[in-house]
This record gives sequence, structure tokens and C-alpha cells, in this order.
Amino acid sequence: MIFTEKIKQLREHLNLPQRKVAEVLNIDSATYCKIERGERKAKREQLPILAECIKADLEELLTLWLAAQIKNLVSDDNDKIAADAIKIVYNQYNI
Repeated sequence: MIFTEKIKQLREHLNLPQRKVAEVLNIDSATYCKIERGERKAKREQLPILAECIKADLEELLTLWLAAQIKNLVSDDNDKIAADAIKIVYNQYNI
């Protein structure tokens, strides 16, 4: 599951309107709507607030958010180059 799908799913599960989440994040509804649609990136510092608001596990949300950042960063490269770059980072963390 990707970040945008997760936050939408959790928000809808709680029956929270987008405007309420936007209010908690101190942004306008249109901006939050764009975040959910993947047209705009959520800021790292918003994630703890968002996680609390939609009752999400912060670590999972951070992981999905970071994965989305990486995907956006490498999406312009060909698949092999992107995959090789991700493997290098993976190996650097000795996972």
C-alpha cells in the first residue's frame, strides 16, 4: 500500500472529512486533498500530527512516506538504474 492510499483509508475508516484533517494540520482543505491524491507531498514534520489524527502507526506512516519520496525521486530514471540505486542503499544499511 502506498502512503496516499493509507492515509485516505484510515481517514475514511474514522469517517473524518478531509477538511477536519486539514484543520488539524493547519493547511487548507484543497492542499490536503492534493496530498491524498498524490499531487502534493506531505511535509515530514506533518506526519506525527497526521498519524495521531487518523490513528495511524507513526513508524508505518513514515516508512510509506519515505518510500513515496524515493519513488518520486527515481521515477524519471529507467527502471534498471532506479533498482540498482535502491540496491546500493539497501546494502549500505546491511539489511
